Amino acid sequence: MSENTSSNHNKNRKQQQLDEFRVRNAGKPMTTNASRKISDDERILTAGKRGPGLMEDVHFFEKITSFVREEIPERKVHARGYGAHGEFECYKSMKQFTKAGFLQEAGKKTPLFVRFSTVQGSKGSKDTARDLRCLGIKFYTDEGNYDMTLISFPVLINQDAMKFLDVIHAYQPEPRTGMPQASGAHDTFWDYVANNPEALHMTLWVMSDWGLIRSYRMMPSFSVNTYLFVNEEGVATFVRFIWKPVLGSHSLLMDEAQKIGGIDPDFHRRDLREAINMGAYPEYELGVQMIPMEDEHKYDFDILDSTKFWPEELIPAEIVGKMTLNRNVDNEFAELEQAAFNPANIVPGIDFSNDPVLQGRLLAYRSAQYHRLGSKNYDQLPINRPLCPFHNNQRKGYMQYRIDVDETSYHRNSLTNNTPYTTPPKEGGYKHYPTKVEGHVTREVPEKFYDYFTQPRIFWNSLTSIEKQHMIEALSYQIGSCESESVRQQNVDLLVNVDKEMATIVADNVGVNRPTGDHVPVSTSYPSLSQASTPKYAYSLKVGVLVGDGFNGNEVTNTLNTLKKYGVFVVIVGATLGTVTGDDGTELKVDETFITTSPYLLDSIYVVGGSAKNMERFNSDIMNYINVAYKHYKPIGVGSNGHSYIHATDRNNLSGVVFAKDNPNFGEDFVAAIGHMRFWDRK
Repeated sequence: MSENTSSNHNKNRKQQQLDEFRVRNAGKPMTTNASRKISDDERILTAGKRGPGLMEDVHFFEKITSFVREEIPERKVHARGYGAHGEFECYKSMKQFTKAGFLQEAGKKTPLFVRFSTVQGSKGSKDTARDLRCLGIKFYTDEGNYDMTLISFPVLINQDAMKFLDVIHAYQPEPRTGMPQASGAHDTFWDYVANNPEALHMTLWVMSDWGLIRSYRMMPSFSVNTYLFVNEEGVATFVRFIWKPVLGSHSLLMDEAQKIGGIDPDFHRRDLREAINMGAYPEYELGVQMIPMEDEHKYDFDILDSTKFWPEELIPAEIVGKMTLNRNVDNEFAELEQAAFNPANIVPGIDFSNDPVLQGRLLAYRSAQYHRLGSKNYDQLPINRPLCPFHNNQRKGYMQYRIDVDETSYHRNSLTNNTPYTTPPKEGGYKHYPTKVEGHVTREVPEKFYDYFTQPRIFWNSLTSIEKQHMIEALSYQIGSCESESVRQQNVDLLVNVDKEMATIVADNVGVNRPTGDHVPVSTSYPSLSQASTPKYAYSLKVGVLVGDGFNGNEVTNTLNTLKKYGVFVVIVGATLGTVTGDDGTELKVDETFITTSPYLLDSIYVVGGSAKNMERFNSDIMNYINVAYKHYKPIGVGSNGHSYIHATDRNNLSGVVFAKDNPNFGEDFVAAIGHMRFWDRK
């Protein structure tokens, strides 16, 4: 499905609003910004053919001054990102818990816009960095914009907003050198972790498979902060939000992520855009975890602590709706770069808890947008503009779009009958939940916040052996990258609180003393913290078909039809661009060559074989693709003419390798293997 076709089939009220601002320049005469037609856009005015330029060249002045002012300050964090338009459909009414309009009735659809991002790297860094990822969702509701801000883990790195800037200063590139980019593998970050143990929990999530997502389409997201649902009767309920990708939560291996970061730093952006273009719209179901107000102190963790997860096994996530991303952006800058999210943008029925991180975030975001977008009027930009009209007495400022024609611009007046007027809560006006507040003004910390190791230990206990191995490798790489022996030793001494065996292995790997002491005596584990039980599908995974001339036309045609039947994305890879021809005259258009793509960019390969002008190079390229796919545990399909490339030996067991020869069900078996994704029992 083409982008334009996708757009036309997915018009909602927000898209209709944005149509007013969409401009197509193709086929139009070139003009200045004042609409004067331009006759020459290639040469400056000069005094003679070889003379100096003239100051009167106002067209060049407009063009160059516009160019040097194109960029705006990039986000201090979350600079690297991408997103799309979509909609949310409510599955069931939640009016028992909240009066939020978009959750009132089953079938209610709300247009939205999302932006995924990494945290540490600059705008020009890579998508596949080992990092926390964030998701901003702007719901264009009938009651105004609601911005939901989430991260890809159920825990945050800081317990209080005051420390956020400290951890970001420590995490981002070292100030003297500006390195490393998009990586926490350096001294200042790990020095921070060692000396701020509250940071350990989220750091372990970053070091786990969860820190290397396969795709934005396969990324879960968690609100981390604790909010309130408030219903029509004024009854409040603590709530956290979880978005669960329908395709399941899947990850890259560390070697893959590092290689892909160089081969295609836009890997996640491209994956999202291509999937939407192909009609494989990313879907995510919204779960809400709710705790009655009277149960606030029921658990052995503080429910307001952002460094602690709410176990789904104890507090189930009730699925209440689905988000579908169905339209790509038309202009990366106008839509993605100018999109401004703010957790303070809420609607009636949603309110704030006393979560100390959330309390600080409510103040920070608007200030950040003022700086980045250059004006308090950023809410008037098309991508940020709500669907319902907005009226207030805020005036002037840079880039004021509106032309307010009122006589008054102050509240309580007689000239315009005291308008714009306030709205009582019963008629839709926002009213904050009257939370009971008592106590002395203080900077103290709740007692349960000091438990830094119980939940990290539970997380470790919940991982499979292969997931634990991956975490040890990540810890060894990142801590081992620190130049300071003291920093390496401090972190090993911290890790022992989570697991002694793990800390001992890391200590040996990074060249410091083995830690003394032992891990906290906790044996609890939760399946929801592992990716082992996540849904798996072959749908929309990318298979590279390695093929040359003379291939088995009947077999390949049947296999490709089966792959497409299950929605598998197929990339024909050959020695050169053009077409390859089978033994029965079947022609296949080559999408990529062995040079223009890479085995690291593919989820699976189908080894067809055939002939090429340079057979030695052709065979070498195929073997390279096989070796990369095999060592990364990916499924491999082998056509009847491809058997010479791979066969069993005493050094392998060919787990996840499916052969076509004498196998009438090859296509179905291969699809099943693709859906399995990784074969960890492979040797």
